[in-house]
Amino acid sequence: MAEVTGGRDPRANNFGSLRLLFAGLVILAHAPELVDGNRSRELLTQVFGTLSLGEIAVDGFFLVSGYLITASYRAKRSFGDYLARRALRIYPAFVVASLLCIAVVAPLGGGNLADASPLEALLRLSLLLMPVVPGAFAELPYPLLNGSMWTIPCEFGCYLLLGLVGTARALRRRGRYLGLLGGLGSLLALRWLFLPVGHPGDILGSLSEMIRLTFVFCCGGAFRLFADRITYTRRGATLAALLLLPLMFSQPLAEPAFAILGGYLIFWFALAVRPTALSRATAQVDPSYGLYLYAWPVQNLLVARIPGISPWAVAVLTLAAAIPLGLLSWYLIERPMLQFRPGPGGARPEPGAIPAAGPALGA
Repeated sequence: MAEVTGGRDPRANNFGSLRLLFAGLVILAHAPELVDGNRSRELLTQVFGTLSLGEIAVDGFFLVSGYLITASYRAKRSFGDYLARRALRIYPAFVVASLLCIAVVAPLGGGNLADASPLEALLRLSLLLMPVVPGAFAELPYPLLNGSMWTIPCEFGCYLLLGLVGTARALRRRGRYLGLLGGLGSLLALRWLFLPVGHPGDILGSLSEMIRLTFVFCCGGAFRLFADRITYTRRGATLAALLLLPLMFSQPLAEPAFAILGGYLIFWFALAVRPTALSRATAQVDPSYGLYLYAWPVQNLLVARIPGISPWAVAVLTLAAAIPLGLLSWYLIERPMLQFRPGPGGARPEPGAIPAAGPALGA
């Protein structure tokens, strides 16, 4: 198919392949850094010196999420219905993964459950914050039970912002939405001047990353809102790639360039390219969220238990272990939650409305 507009059947797309690709890139990007704390060995960082494969993956996740969740919001029955759907999609798998990290992964990683606070754990679960057990992975470069989870509250925060934007009718008046996007772009520029970039571990770093991810999420929403004005062609994708390549070498321009030009490439592949066999297979079965949730603890356990293991071995073994865990998460937790909908009479599951995730370590 040479070209398509946004009106294509949403079930005939490559979003499934993209989500699994992004999850795999997160694992690949984390592998060398979790082994010895040296990010400079990460492949894309060596090429551009700006965005890593992990950052490309998280931006891709948030672009796709912004597109799909904007479509989901416009099909809602009420704000409460929208919020309940988003909570059911995010919280159950997150809670189960967090509890498994606390009860199983932490003891294997040297953590002391006796020193953990149940009240703190409950508070962190309610706020979608990563689990903490004192002593877990204390000898590793990144002593975190599940560092990848830092993007989950950013994701849910984007859902809340979208709900407020929709309530203000900015999703029906595209000029208002462009004004919001321009404001976020200005904040993204100010972020480079006044906030730490790529350090989500503290308050200012978390604020910095929230600005970045919110901008990317809203760019994804813009691709959905202006779907009737956008035509995806092979020529357009080639031009976007040629324009994006030199901008990827610029620290301040790489992020917005990928959100816009990379966004075009992502949605061209998702909507204009014939669905791959993997996309067709994941149309009804999607392990990407679970794969993302369980990859970090598997990686850190491998690094802790096998001294001297190579980053490539970590990446391959993590994929082999985390994909089955992602499938279990889908079948036992996520799919039942998709089939359960609040409100009178329930509702049909939302095709493709899968939450985004993102990498840790500032990616």
